Amino acid sequence: QVQLVESGGGLVQAGGSLRLSCAASGIVFSNYAMAWYRQAPGKQRELVARITSGGSTNYTDSVKGRFTITRDNAKNMVFLQMNSMRPEDTAVYYCRGTYFRDYWGQGTQVTVSS
Repeated sequence: QVQLVESGGGLVQAGGSLRLSCAASGIVFSNYAMAWYRQAPGKQRELVARITSGGSTNYTDSVKGRFTITRDNAKNMVFLQMNSMRPEDTAVYYCRGTYFRDYWGQGTQVTVSS
């Protein structure tokens, strides 16, 4: 049974930081490209950051220089370090794993107050 479980969400003030974690099980994690998506109320889900199985990363423009995605293949985990957070970062954040097929986590709420 494949599971992706996010954690680390919460309420933070503008300018603050949060670190999201996603723990994967039931897959050969090192094969998977991993990504963080977010969905704000009334908006489409959007890609935030992605890391390939080889460790290459890419980010949506609005988070470049503020967010960092990393992975730990030994622990089957992917992380999103979020710094200098803004109210517009408020969303439900989802973890996604892709290797011939996709798996999604259940999401974790992130709220940034102004």
